[in-house]
Amino acid sequence: QAQLVESGGGLVQPGGSLRLSCAASGFSVDDYTIGWFRQAPGKEREGVGYIWGRFPNRYYADSMKGRFTISRDNTKNTVYVQMNSLKPEDTGVYYCARLRAPRLTMTLVDRWGQGTQVTVSS
Repeated sequence: QAQLVESGGGLVQPGGSLRLSCAASGFSVDDYTIGWFRQAPGKEREGVGYIWGRFPNRYYADSMKGRFTISRDNTKNTVYVQMNSLKPEDTGVYYCARLRAPRLTMTLVDRWGQGTQVTVSS
């Protein structure tokens, strides 16, 4: 059975960095689009970005560009998001997800991870 497990969240000061991991089992991450989403308190879940394909291709939402980098380690069957220059508005629960196509659309998600909390605060 396909599963995704996030880890690496925590408390960080503004301007700091975190790297989140998404460990997959039951499938190979290089066979699917793997997306990251986040949900801030009281707000709708939004897309962060995704990684897909051979090259691999990457896509980021505008507010993440230049700060977040998604990568993939096929040997470890794990997808990462390196988050730099973190802002308080980056606070939320971060989820990885398996997508049926390379679009950052929640209706295309067929597997969700459990989420990991990221708090950016002084």
